[in-house]
Amino acid sequence: MTDTSVPQTEQALDEELAATEAAQDDEQDDDEEDEPEAEAKEASANGTSDSDLFRQSEIAADYVEGLLDILDYDGDIDELVSSGRPVVEVVGGRLQPLVGQRGATLEALQELTRLAVFRQTGTPSRLLLDVGGYRASRRKELAAVAKNAVEKVKEFGEPVRLETMSAFERKCVHDVVNAIAGVESESEGVEPNRRIVVRPVD
Repeated sequence: MTDTSVPQTEQALDEELAATEAAQDDEQDDDEEDEPEAEAKEASANGTSDSDLFRQSEIAADYVEGLLDILDYDGDIDELVSSGRPVVEVVGGRLQPLVGQRGATLEALQELTRLAVFRQTGTPSRLLLDVGGYRASRRKELAAVAKNAVEKVKEFGEPVRLETMSAFERKCVHDVVNAIAGVESESEGVEPNRRIVVRPVD
């Protein structure tokens, strides 16, 4: 198993997360998940091969497995490449604490895992981490939110501002809105209070 330097204590986890947040001040990882066309642009500019992406998912899976061992959680871990990005999925019972309220803990764990991949490869990773199928179920919820906003925009002809969302959540909404004719979406604000505005196309 690859040594991914998993933190051994809760304090070490906090320090790792703080380091990740500091790195985010210099990087714009969230933006790649925010605007609708950014992901495709990133994939074409990156030129990373599927084997490299799968290697990132393997490193990430090793790191997550180490975290689960420390936290004494049981879960099956799958690593794969999907839509041009490395993905790690964790399934099993008693995993909700790893998701947290509205996925906040999951987002933090994802950033820690991305940092572990970066330390091994020297390359920023667009890794997507999912626990207990949270992201799939959240996508369905956000699709309903997006369609409801579109209906209001079409009915009243006025922009609709949605609640603040994470980068993952915003991308889910962008994908739905921008597949519907006559409306468009854009993000506004600054993290952690960034939100989507849905408006009619001029």
